[in-house]
Parts: sequence; C-alpha cells; structure tokens
Amino acid sequence: MKSRGWNRAELLIAFHLYNQMPFGKISSRNPDIIAVAKKLERTPSALSMKMANIASCDPSITNSGRSGLKGASLADKAMWAEMVADWETFYINSSKSYASISSTAELTDILAINVSDSTDYTAEDRYAQTKTRIGQQQFRQSVLSAYDYHCCITGLNQETLLIASHIVPWRIQTSQRLNPTNGLCLSSIHDRAFDQGLITFNTHLELILSSKLNIKSCLFAKNSFEPYEGKTITLPTKFAPNPEFLNFHRETIFIN
Repeated sequence: MKSRGWNRAELLIAFHLYNQMPFGKISSRNPDIIAVAKKLERTPSALSMKMANIASCDPSITNSGRSGLKGASLADKAMWAEMVADWETFYINSSKSYASISSTAELTDILAINVSDSTDYTAEDRYAQTKTRIGQQQFRQSVLSAYDYHCCITGLNQETLLIASHIVPWRIQTSQRLNPTNGLCLSSIHDRAFDQGLITFNTHLELILSSKLNIKSCLFAKNSFEPYEGKTITLPTKFAPNPEFLNFHRETIFIN
C-alpha cells in the first residue's frame, strides 16, 4: 500500500474510531481496525499508529504517563482542538466520514438530507432529530468505551444496564453535554442516584453517600451502595472526568 499523508476525511475516521474504541483495543490486530484500514487503503499498523498518535493529544493519556507514540502531527493537534471546541459538530462530521466507508445504513438520514437546499420543514426536523440522536449515541460510546464498558463504581459489565451519566446535567451546560469528560459510566441505579444528588465523588474520586440515601430499610439499596462508600472509582483509560465538572456536582447537585 502506498505511503501518503492523511487527508481530513481520513483523520475524521481515525478520530471516530479513537472515540468509540477502548484504549486497550487499539492494535493492528483488532478486526475493526483491519476492516477500516482496508477501506482506507492503508495498513492496520498505519491506522493503529495514527490512533496512538491521537492518544498523545488526550490529556487523560499524557497525564497518566501513557503518552502514546508522541507522534501527533500538527493536523492531529488541530483536529483535537476542533473536537473539544464543538463536540456536536465534530461527532456529526466524523460520523459522516465513517459512514462513507461503512456498510451500515445507520447514518442514511443525515447523509441524505441537505437542509440548506430545502424548504421542507419536515426534513429540517428530521435533520435536527438525527443530529441529536447521533450526538447522544457518540457521547454514550465515547464514555462507555473509556471505561471499557464497566460501571466505574461496581465493575458491572452488562452494556444494556450501563448509562453514560452526565456529571453536569446537559440542561444546565448545553455546550458540554456531549463532552465525554462530562460523563461517567454508571449502572442504571447508580446513574439515577448520581442524577438525583444522592451520591457524588470527592476530589480523590471516592464515593460519597448522601444522608438522604435511605439504605437502612432496604437490603438491595444497602448492598448496592454501602460496600462502595469511600472506594475510589475505576479510572477511565481516556476522557478522564473533568475535576471542575465533579466540583460542580458536589457543590450544586449533591444533597449533603
């Protein structure tokens, strides 16, 4: 396969994969990477190396000493900055690029509808709904993959029971609602408790229970929360929770 630079569409696809894939699965032997590399007419090693270089732009990676290959190009860094400046637009653009080489039809609607050329308000509504759905799906996958599809409190790994839980509620800070550093992978019961301010985390990421969480009269609740009180959550391999967002939750959402 010929050697060449990475164009924008290819970079968007590599970023899409990075966001959706657990860090530990970035490998030239990964079947998903092999399949995408073939569509891009690149080697799996080249694609996995590009994803490792993207990782070197991620503060969650560099701050933990896992600096990837330290080979991020100026284009990689510029695209990382573009992503964190506007998650929703980036998710849409990267999803479009990925859809262009994918055999799935999940993005057919957004690829087919061109609102700027249409006065069809039904199409406009469909476009907005599709954007919202894709943004939410991408946020969920980015958060869950960061925790390798395990609840960060209990270790539960049943994907259908896991929630990409917002730290700062999306209704309060819409600009950060799709930012995966504003997310935690929680089981559905712990997500509900977190959303209602019945649990939170201190600066050491240890679980704190609210006095309003009545666990004495219910064995299920007692077993679901008490064993984890004071325990540190399992840290993600990328997109670590933003300390400012966690502080907001402690100060504003948590019922002390």
